[in-house]
Amino acid sequence: MSYLMNTYARQPVTFLRGEGVWLWDDAGNRYLDALAGIAVNGLGHAHPVLSAAICEQVQNLIHTSNIYQVQPQESLAEHLCRISGMDKVFFCNSGCEANEAAIKLARLYGHGKGIATPTIVVMEKSFHGRTMATLTATGNRKVQAGFEPLLTGFVRVPYNDVEAVRQVAGHNHDVVAVLVEPVEGEGGIRIPDASYLHDLRQICDANGWLLMLDEVQTGMGRTGAWFAFQHTDIVPDVMTLAKGLGSGVPIGACLARGVAAELFKPGNHGSTFGGNPLACTAGLTTLQIIEDDELMGNAARIGAAIVTGFERELAGVAGVKAIRGYGMMIAIELDRPCAELVKTALAERLLINVTAENVVRLLPPLIMNDAEAGQLVDRLSPIIRDFLSRGGS
Repeated sequence: MSYLMNTYARQPVTFLRGEGVWLWDDAGNRYLDALAGIAVNGLGHAHPVLSAAICEQVQNLIHTSNIYQVQPQESLAEHLCRISGMDKVFFCNSGCEANEAAIKLARLYGHGKGIATPTIVVMEKSFHGRTMATLTATGNRKVQAGFEPLLTGFVRVPYNDVEAVRQVAGHNHDVVAVLVEPVEGEGGIRIPDASYLHDLRQICDANGWLLMLDEVQTGMGRTGAWFAFQHTDIVPDVMTLAKGLGSGVPIGACLARGVAAELFKPGNHGSTFGGNPLACTAGLTTLQIIEDDELMGNAARIGAAIVTGFERELAGVAGVKAIRGYGMMIAIELDRPCAELVKTALAERLLINVTAENVVRLLPPLIMNDAEAGQLVDRLSPIIRDFLSRGGS
């Protein structure tokens, strides 16, 4: 029997070690990792520079608490603000904690304006986490079911629908913020119109709302820029990070600028583990490696090559609805549920994911090279073709 709670439908494999984009199981089989721990292992596995930095930090200091100053935390905050244009950072341990901080900022902001029931505009098919507030903000009924009553203070509109947000602005005077993913990851790598964030920024400015971007999955170079908003001409008021920030060491961050950066005061919010020396060393080293190895450019180039490869190999295949990509966020949308492809690919020593029931989601490490990208296309394309030809469902 297992002493673990039954919260995951785990695949029947145990990995013991990794190197680059490869993982080895307990039987010595090698797998191509096209999921990167769900967009966490941007540097791949066992990166020598990251490993050395973590080992050195562990030998010196792991944790002291935020009762005291933490030098790596100060350095990481400065670095993040420099590359993002934000003013202040709060460190926590995960993406949902970062989004909780953003939600609390929005509510403080609203109460400061005299609004008794501050309300946040959120999107259909979004995903922001599994705590009660982030679960409520998430636009997926399946993950909410059984956890009612959900929280008040959220109004939901379709993703990539600016007019729907304008309509909310016209009749709901309790709204204080918009919380949105620049690309909906769990929702199926849904990429909005190029003007979407720009239009949301204009609406927020016109109404005195905060624009809050959930960059937990899109951040840290995954889309070919540090943050997905940097492909546009806007800057958010609040931005959340996690996943690739620590390359596997748990860390989250809520960044803010302007009035939003000054809202929290001592006692308003906190975290026992957030921003400890180990996690922040991992974050700092990750940033340095991405910069030194020009991994954002690599993510853009290799991601485009992967999309082109799948467009070539799956051209004209009945059942393929769309192939889309944004750097190292790649989706192959089929016309039917395809969760079984995860296990089929695993048997072929390939790690993938299926989300939104019918979307093959690929989130490769940013370090992937041309040859490895070619292997990914060559391995996965026949698996998809075979699944569709058999009428898989």
